[in-house]
Amino acid sequence: MSALPLAEAQALASAALRAAGAGAAMAEAAAQALVLAEAQGLASHGLSRVPQYVVHLRNGRANGNAEPVLLRQRGAALVVDAGGGLAFGACALAVREAIATARELGVGFAGVVRSHHCGVLVDHLRPAVAAGMVGLAFGNSPAAMPAAGGRRPLFGTNPVAAAFPRATHDPLLIDLSLSEAARGKLMVAAKEGRAIPQGWALDAQGQPTTDPQAGLAGSMLPIGAATSPKGAMLALIVELLATAVIGAQFGFEASSFFVDEGNQPGIGQAFLVIDPGALAGTDTYFARIEVLVAEMLADEGVRLSGARRLALQQQAAAQGLRIPEALQAQLRALAG
Repeated sequence: MSALPLAEAQALASAALRAAGAGAAMAEAAAQALVLAEAQGLASHGLSRVPQYVVHLRNGRANGNAEPVLLRQRGAALVVDAGGGLAFGACALAVREAIATARELGVGFAGVVRSHHCGVLVDHLRPAVAAGMVGLAFGNSPAAMPAAGGRRPLFGTNPVAAAFPRATHDPLLIDLSLSEAARGKLMVAAKEGRAIPQGWALDAQGQPTTDPQAGLAGSMLPIGAATSPKGAMLALIVELLATAVIGAQFGFEASSFFVDEGNQPGIGQAFLVIDPGALAGTDTYFARIEVLVAEMLADEGVRLSGARRLALQQQAAAQGLRIPEALQAQLRALAG
């Protein structure tokens, strides 16, 4: 695989999305986010998503003409309407408004409705840590995971993310799907003809499978499903925070991201931004987080959350992205 410079990758992705009907701002925001994901080694949320977004734009599953707007606000709570478009611009607006609100009130909670796939959830929180604030994020997705005790897909894989700033070091970036594995990993495995580990997914008949295609047609398993319902309970919490609380669609009301035809998913994302200066005080917060980090690193083998992603991002900035030649050719064709 030949290396692709980040700027060229972003230009190709943006051109492909614009050719499919996305407005310039929407295409650029999505391309920037997908390249950032790819640079962090997260191929399942990177440039492999461009062809999927292109089809959704062409088929009306994403509205390329949408412009995110602040729908309403009361106190520290606000809602952004993504208008059925790709999620990235709307999430950026929501986080910006939450930061501004947190500066004034100490906290800001922003929901995004009528949204689409939002990529790497924690990356939306980077502006919060740059502003010296703590960020939490929640998102739902089309139904892929059963409720506790069930077999029918009902919840999305429903990621949770958190970002904690540090005064003079890289932030702690935490991002996890509440399924045993992100569904995008099945998509990548299916394209590459690889089996998936036992315990990731069930087939359409509710039986365990190592076939990624069968898993995509069936359901994902929640974290720890073999021994506990806790993962499914956490998925329920996120589903409600990112839907009922803010007014977005439930996962079972949205067509799968992995099919070409279907509805505009209308799912939700929610972002909570906290100014530590309003609570412990900024100096105290930064001092206390370093006490914990020092204790963590004193235990041999501990790796700080987000460190590997940030290291890969720096490497990619210097050396470019190594993506399959077939995907590069596809991006060039879509970009015209």
